Amino acid sequence: MKVWFITGVSRGLGQAIAAAALAAGDRVIGTVRNGTAHVENAGDRLHLLTVDLAKPGAAEAAARQALSVHGRIDIVVNNAGFGVIGALDDLTDDQLETLFEVDVFAGIRICRTLLPHIRVQGAGRILNITSVAGRAPGAATAAYAAAKAAVEGFSAALAAELTGTDIHVTAIAPGQFRTDFLENATMPKDGQTSAQNGGAAAKALSSLRQVNQRQLGDPARAAAVIVELAQAAHPPTHLLLGTDALTRVRQKRDQMDAEMTAWEAQTRSTDFDD
Repeated sequence: MKVWFITGVSRGLGQAIAAAALAAGDRVIGTVRNGTAHVENAGDRLHLLTVDLAKPGAAEAAARQALSVHGRIDIVVNNAGFGVIGALDDLTDDQLETLFEVDVFAGIRICRTLLPHIRVQGAGRILNITSVAGRAPGAATAAYAAAKAAVEGFSAALAAELTGTDIHVTAIAPGQFRTDFLENATMPKDGQTSAQNGGAAAKALSSLRQVNQRQLGDPARAAAVIVELAQAAHPPTHLLLGTDALTRVRQKRDQMDAEMTAWEAQTRSTDFDD
């Protein structure tokens, strides 16, 4: 029986991951910002912690408290987060700082707190939920894409640092899933985008509103894949979830390949001759 520590289990993908882990017979310690979480298959194997990850010291305290419940944590899922959507010059410093506190720094602090204990255990899994926006950003996602790209970066670096151990790190990038993510995201209401951002950003915001609750991705199916991943002997460092994510990242890869080829001579021209 494995012990999971999952942040943000009150709704969405986090709730689905918790339910899937419990259905697999494991134990789950989950965080909620306030209130409670209605998770299927809970029984007495779900332990909830109330924590606001935006507050100083909260992430480290939650990690230590989670560790004390069963004396070990086998699988860490840094899932808690929210979106700040909108044109970059319409966003405030407060919005950006809170976004990075929750979506980036909380996960780093949790990893930093728990890693010494996981090293002593000799094995573990760290699953960081990012987003396709972190790999293939689009208009109106500058802040959110920056946060998720940061998580992608620290996940890959940490995975490299843990080479040769049985502690594996995976950055999991979902596409659009049918959750309440957009209802809880910080984004301008219709007509509130500034005049200078009435083009691509406004169109992207309109598209997001239209797709809400019609997204292709099924959170329960994503959770099943994540449980499978947690059990894998050789998990990937990067995983995409959803056909839309796969399509976007392949398009981005092709664009980058074309740009590298077009500018290859200039790239190579910056080397010393010796």
